Amino acid sequence: MTLLHRTLAAFILFLLLTGWSGAFQNQIGSVGVKYLPVEAKTTLRLIQQGGPFPYRRDGITFENRERRLPQRPRGYYREFTVPTPGSRDRGARRIISGGEPAEEFFYTSDHYRSFRRIDLEP
Repeated sequence: MTLLHRTLAAFILFLLLTGWSGAFQNQIGSVGVKYLPVEAKTTLRLIQQGGPFPYRRDGITFENRERRLPQRPRGYYREFTVPTPGSRDRGARRIISGGEPAEEFFYTSDHYRSFRRIDLEP
């Protein structure tokens, strides 16, 4: 391994350990409500109405451990299941709300690997 390769590897490790990679991961796109799956629209309405929620884990704190959403104080984010037709469990789809009352919403279809901010405007 050359000095250049070692230096580059050390730099990448530094970025990963110091959280700099989160700056790249936080590039969140948006999606309009009308483009969400029908199940996500139903879940969003339930969140806005305060329930009732069909899954007992709906409303638990979302920790944002992967730092893919903007950094907020612990407890700011809550997660809600978006049912997946044909799935035997909760599936991979979720809506994450932020704030109390909720003031922002994010959709993930791949179990927290990526997020899109939900644009509530028509």
